[in-house]
Amino acid sequence: MTAESAVVLPVLVAFTLALVWGLLVVAAQLQCVDAARTGARAAARQDPPEAVVALVREAAPRGASVTVSREGDQVRVVVVAQPAVLRGLPFEVREEAVAVAEDAGTADGASAGDEGVTVTEDAMVDEPGAGP
Repeated sequence: MTAESAVVLPVLVAFTLALVWGLLVVAAQLQCVDAARTGARAAARQDPPEAVVALVREAAPRGASVTVSREGDQVRVVVVAQPAVLRGLPFEVREEAVAVAEDAGTADGASAGDEGVTVTEDAMVDEPGAGP
């Protein structure tokens, strides 16, 4: 092995690791997007907030924080997760989805008593064997 190869090889390994980490971050971001959109659709159908959180947790990355809120006729779902490889770093991916709530039978289209409701679930500790 020549001196040039000895210098270039660690650089190539570091570059390859950076690419893999980047792909894992993109995968976590896509999972957050899908989970937030799924939750917003379910919340817009007037599903109970606890059921929406459970549905989002199934689609979100492990350890994700899920927030479901309602403001007027809009429902908002926020999913925040740390990519698996970068758990030790202060880095997170976040996605938010907003949908207009479907008519729940009231005259103005808004559910009575749901104004300003927020449900939050943080699950930062995974149980062994849980999830996909």
